[in-house]
Amino acid sequence: MVIVGAGFGGLQAAKALGKADSVRVTVVDRYNHHLFQPLLYQVATAVLNPADISAPIRSVLHARNTEVMLAEAKSVDTRRKVLVIEGGEIPYDSLVLGTGATHSYFKHPEWDRVAPGLKTLEDAVRIRERVLTAFEAAERESDPVRQREWMTFVIIGAGPTGVELAGALAYMTRHSLPKDFRRIDTREARVILLEGLPRVLSAYPEVLSEAAKRDLEKLHVEVRTGAMVTDVDAEGVTFGDEHISTRTVLWGAGVAASPLVRSLEVPLDRAGRVKVTPLLTAPGLSDVYVIGDVAAVEQHGKPVPGIAPAAMQMGRHVGKTIRDRLANRPLRAFRYHDKGSFAVIGRGYAVGVLFDKWRMKGLPAWMVWAGVHIAYLIGFRNRISVMLNWGYTFFTKGGRDLRLITGKVSPRMPALASSTQAPALPPAQPELPAPRSVPVH
Repeated sequence: MVIVGAGFGGLQAAKALGKADSVRVTVVDRYNHHLFQPLLYQVATAVLNPADISAPIRSVLHARNTEVMLAEAKSVDTRRKVLVIEGGEIPYDSLVLGTGATHSYFKHPEWDRVAPGLKTLEDAVRIRERVLTAFEAAERESDPVRQREWMTFVIIGAGPTGVELAGALAYMTRHSLPKDFRRIDTREARVILLEGLPRVLSAYPEVLSEAAKRDLEKLHVEVRTGAMVTDVDAEGVTFGDEHISTRTVLWGAGVAASPLVRSLEVPLDRAGRVKVTPLLTAPGLSDVYVIGDVAAVEQHGKPVPGIAPAAMQMGRHVGKTIRDRLANRPLRAFRYHDKGSFAVIGRGYAVGVLFDKWRMKGLPAWMVWAGVHIAYLIGFRNRISVMLNWGYTFFTKGGRDLRLITGKVSPRMPALASSTQAPALPPAQPELPAPRSVPVH
């Protein structure tokens, strides 16, 4: 059994097969850690440390029949039943693909250079450093027009990622940063959220979408709906007849399935996901399972959402299906049990649907969201660290000192004008004559 990807689905599939003595499991991932993606935006906005939302895969999977391999999968040869990786091949009897999604820039791959998305720890650190560098640049900028550009932040896409990024960034500018700077007031920063559809969080009921918009505006986020972006460059963002001058653009709009599944040569949907069978296998390939963000699954005429609980249920179902096949037991189709979904907007602000019927907003929704996320985190240390940090931030309206810039910032920094240079040292005082010695009697 070869599992590609140690995300939510892959990890659950490996755990489900961990006690099956007749199965030998190999988990392949290009990173050595499992990542809790729903909280990536909090790393990007300097609320959490990268280590708070990640855990080494080897420390999670301890079963004797399971091994972990650090490698990047390149393609799948279904005829020879091998997974092609960098520097070799891995044969399989059954294969599980849970490689997740990547950014989609809607046929504009050049936008990636100026509008980073948020899928990996590297993405989160990259965004954090772009945001913090923008304030550093504004602090030393002498031109007020350019200073406003540095203090303008545009997030494209008002799905959960975009909404959470916008809310956290607005909170940071008004509560965490003001005391750190002398020449600028970070509370004057503009956070602008652009959405091409008529409302934010379009997958949620309209009443919750409107509540989310109101909460964002309370946090001083400028929400623009029906704003179809036509151009993004180093100078700003263009949509319709309007252009916003900014030096920091963040991407939270489109996603596309990992390109690895294209090598299966099976039908894909518009997002590049495999149209799987009820058993979560690729069409015509009974030994290849596809789960998580790379699987297109419909239930009751609606698509199963690409969220962590769905991927975890798929992973557990695949593990059970393989055990049932080995034991010659009847196989059951996958059924998704919707436990709900939530989007957090800021400190004490959230919206969500619980068990597909209870609509929640405000502080109760935020508390449920916090409890669910802590419960799903991998590792006791991570749960305690995140819980203590959230408690400190909630009651103090501040945050830990995680605002680190570890990369080289000089290429983005403006030239230092003479008026902002450090003042010259005062002239040296004339040297005083040495005191005369006085005899002591």
